[in-house]
Amino acid sequence: MIRVLLADDQVLVRAGFRSLLDAQPDIEVVGEADDGRAAVRLTGELRPDVVLMDIRMPELDGLAATRLISGDSGLGAVKVVVLTTFELDEYVFEALRCGAAGFLVKDTEPAELVRAVRAVHGGDGLLSPGVTRRLISEFAARSKEPEAAAPLARLTEREREVVALVGMGLSNDEIAGRLVVSPLTAKTHVSRAMVKLGARDRAQLVVLAYESGLVRPGWLG
Repeated sequence: MIRVLLADDQVLVRAGFRSLLDAQPDIEVVGEADDGRAAVRLTGELRPDVVLMDIRMPELDGLAATRLISGDSGLGAVKVVVLTTFELDEYVFEALRCGAAGFLVKDTEPAELVRAVRAVHGGDGLLSPGVTRRLISEFAARSKEPEAAAPLARLTEREREVVALVGMGLSNDEIAGRLVVSPLTAKTHVSRAMVKLGARDRAQLVVLAYESGLVRPGWLG
């Protein structure tokens, strides 16, 4: 059973999400929070598998709440998915930097919401190639030199190649096709890279890929 915590200050949004998710045989909504502080507190008490976190909330916004949850070593298994009103929300980038596993647009199709919860629980990030391109473009616009690539020295050549492909927004199946290996082998390389780099999930791998200069703007055309 996938245990989900809903964090949103709009009662109707929470009610809609709860109705949809509780109707699934493998998903259970274990709690609701109407502000960021309550979200952090309930995450510590309930230890959900997935937190659906609105960005704009009173008391403590979703970004700060995500940072606190991700920074708590005792909550390492919790996956936070930020909820946004628009795909180009200016805070999406910062949410990923704070440790979010990905993001969802609030008006997403019901089936997509359910799929997303299952995907994040299974270890996949919610980053489409289009969103990855935007993140890289934003990073380039900041005119910041890539950080030293010392952490990448821990990776094998193949693992570096895989991290670069993750940074470009490719799924495990797409990586497998690109490298002509099995999806299981691709997933194994991704998992090993995450462990070596101390990344919580694929979203953090993407951030590391272009912070280190492994993926650079322009590669995606």
